[in-house]
Amino acid sequence: MRNYELVLILQPNLDEEAFNAAIDKVKGWISEAEGTVEKIDVWGKRRLAYPIRKQTEGQYVLLTVKMEPSFTNKLEANLRLMEPVMRFLVKLVESSPNS
Repeated sequence: MRNYELVLILQPNLDEEAFNAAIDKVKGWISEAEGTVEKIDVWGKRRLAYPIRKQTEGQYVLLTVKMEPSFTNKLEANLRLMEPVMRFLVKLVESSPNS
């Protein structure tokens, strides 16, 4: 298992129920792959640097997760097909030498 950060930019017009459903779906995929979601940090609605799908704002979410490296490709494929997700980034977090 490795540590990853997953940043999602979701559509700004999602209501709370749809927003939570999208996050729960991503958490479900990670759990099914024997991974764990360590932390969810909702950054809220922010202005985008450039328009994406004619939107100038997005709802940002940072998930700190542990999962197998082999699952990242499948997770990215699933996120590409998910309608509320405008952009995403999966980043490997380097562990410190002391751990």
